[in-house]
Amino acid sequence: MSSSDKHSATSRPLLSRRQFIATVGGGVILAAGAGLAGFSLTRTPKAALAPWAEAGQFAEPRRFALSYAILAPNPHNLQPWMVDLSEPDMVTLLADPDRRLPETDPFDRQLTIGLGGFLELMRIAASAQGYDIDVTLFPDGADSQLISARPVAKVRFRPGQVQPDPLFNFVSSRRSTKEPFDMGKAVNDSNIVALSQAVAGVRFAGTRSPEQVARLRELIWNAFQVEYETPATLQESIDLMRFGKTAINATPDGIDIGGMPLEGLQRLGLISPGDLATPGTLAYQTGLNMYQDMFAATPAFVWLTTADNSRESQIAAGQAWLRLNLTTTQQGMALHPVSQCLQEYPQMQTHYQRGHQLLANDGETVQMLGRLGYAAAVPPTPRWSLDEKIRVT
Repeated sequence: MSSSDKHSATSRPLLSRRQFIATVGGGVILAAGAGLAGFSLTRTPKAALAPWAEAGQFAEPRRFALSYAILAPNPHNLQPWMVDLSEPDMVTLLADPDRRLPETDPFDRQLTIGLGGFLELMRIAASAQGYDIDVTLFPDGADSQLISARPVAKVRFRPGQVQPDPLFNFVSSRRSTKEPFDMGKAVNDSNIVALSQAVAGVRFAGTRSPEQVARLRELIWNAFQVEYETPATLQESIDLMRFGKTAINATPDGIDIGGMPLEGLQRLGLISPGDLATPGTLAYQTGLNMYQDMFAATPAFVWLTTADNSRESQIAAGQAWLRLNLTTTQQGMALHPVSQCLQEYPQMQTHYQRGHQLLANDGETVQMLGRLGYAAAVPPTPRWSLDEKIRVT
């Protein structure tokens, strides 16, 4: 019996990412509910979500496209991009060194994939105004160990007879759905075939086979436990958690944990970052339970591999993942990246090797792995405004 079978989703009610905080507080928050009722009505971090509504509110073509590009998926929602607009008709894309994840992404592979998604979403948005873009990757060279201060890409905007990319219509509703999926609604082979047609430049694969899905569920759960139970990697995530409306609005990146009953629990002193980092606490154990249940509720998987692990291949993987995510949105499906078993730090080596045995051909690198299924819509994640991401020279 696998570790995922020992504690299956049937052993307790499925717990969503946003519901687990309510469980931590239990009846105490209900008892205090009357005093917090008015407080709960003001917990939406409107400023942090404003960029989703502001996308497209720019006449200048580069800013129009960039206002959508900043909505791209990226590791830990750190939004690792900066742009320089000092040259006419040109966008110079840079990596923000303050957005690195040195514990879980020691070689900036995932960061680079996020930059690829940014570039592809910029291209899709530019097409909506009839613009094409010419992209030159790493014009001054690339560093294979860490992303440097050199440009990631030079992007020239050209007006032309470009037809709008149909996926543009789904940009504002795209999400990474970190929730249990509906196990009563099957993923069909035709769904996976349709997704494969949306991806170019990398090798796409997917499965809904019960045997393969069971192996991958076990892999991602075991890998998640390593990340969760390794103090440095867990602390990296906890340090990026933004607890409550005030913190989310002040720093609209990282892992947003807000709304009621969370903020009520904080005010009552029932939950803290220290609790989440301490084995044996209810908060710590509930976090484990939440992800175990989430992973168990996975009917299918998809993944992307590349022939090598160059920076250019990582960018291509990010571009393909962005299109894949938009296509799942178009189909009414949910997609959730699960990258723990693809991370390159020493404690993950066993699961990294196992993942490549299951998913890659000889010599390939697995760049992205995702849960695929159906789920209710989830809210957008916070974003820095476009102005915060333009470098002034």
